[in-house]
Amino acid sequence: MATAARTTARQLALFDELVALILAEGFAHFTLDDLAARLHCSKSTLYRLADSKDQLVRRATVHFFRGATEKVEAGLSGAVGARERIRVYLEAVGEQLRPASARFMEDLAADAAAREVYERNTRFAARRVQELITEGVEAGELRDAHAAFVGDVAAAAMVRIQQRSTAEATGLDDAEAYQELAILLTRGL
Repeated sequence: MATAARTTARQLALFDELVALILAEGFAHFTLDDLAARLHCSKSTLYRLADSKDQLVRRATVHFFRGATEKVEAGLSGAVGARERIRVYLEAVGEQLRPASARFMEDLAADAAAREVYERNTRFAARRVQELITEGVEAGELRDAHAAFVGDVAAAAMVRIQQRSTAEATGLDDAEAYQELAILLTRGL
């Protein structure tokens, strides 16, 4: 299996294609043969990326969330002020999740390894929102809220989004839910 340090341009392109495919169509129903056919490569090419379909899906999920995190953080560079930074951050998280179909999100929730990647990224994003809130309170831009509490509430909402509870309760997809969370936090603070 290729390591991250030795991943070739072709392998990165395959991961990008795989991510686009599974975001659009989910992954539980695919076999390695299906994926090889859809990606126009051999199964041996896929085995050079990962030792099994489960590992391939996990690595593709990591690839997706790593790229999404980089894009979300890059979006913060032009944001000025605590409210705008929080709004931009949460809306960017939602925007990165927008291509994810309901089927992908259902497969993600049902697959332990892929779900763990999403959970880890959700925890990271929740800590990042808490940092942004703390910075805003310390700078006097946000009311003197208990930043840890507000961050915890945001984290709880983000976990509910990740676990599909928000979608079931409200009908909002993940991207829409993050946009609503951004409105709630930036107008409530």
